Amino acid sequence: MRLHRSALVAATLALLPGTALAHHAMGGALPQSAWEGIVSGLAHPVIGLDHLAFLLAGGLLAAMLPGWAGFAALAAFLGAGVVGALLHLAGTGMGPVEAVVALSVLGAGAALLLAPGRLPALSLWLVPGFALAGLFHGHAYAEAVAGSPFGTVLAYLLTLLLSQAAIAGVAMAVALRLTLPALARGLAGGGAVIIGSAALAVALLA
Repeated sequence: MRLHRSALVAATLALLPGTALAHHAMGGALPQSAWEGIVSGLAHPVIGLDHLAFLLAGGLLAAMLPGWAGFAALAAFLGAGVVGALLHLAGTGMGPVEAVVALSVLGAGAALLLAPGRLPALSLWLVPGFALAGLFHGHAYAEAVAGSPFGTVLAYLLTLLLSQAAIAGVAMAVALRLTLPALARGLAGGGAVIIGSAALAVALLA
């Protein structure tokens, strides 16, 4: 129990600067050029620890789904992310976005922990679940370029889409090729749960 508490505290402390950076890849300034939009789009899925945790956990989950369901889940997340970003840029709020992002990370981690015996059920809800998560992740991502020139926003969104697809796709490909053991999935799921819990605590205390 003490070890689990220490891990949660450490994850929270590590997440605090990552959460602050998640919307400010350019040192707090809005990107103003296409190049800055590209750099920001590449950086955001990595510097936001909660976003990165979801992409990695999502890739592992997708690898466990039968047929094309895994690809459909990732496509749903990416497509809905674009919609969420456009909603933000259009001035449409979606409530406690960061808290919902954190809950999505928690959910992905819990799904990894529960997945081995529940693949049929996962296939039914994972695609709409990924789409819902994508809406909120995309909305959060768009904060980085709210107010930037159109060309910068376009470069950012396109690069962000490719960057997320690459991270989740690599995680999925590794899981498919190596056939990850239950212990590895459990560690990944537990890590996502810890990161999601820490992110939720930060969001609620902000």
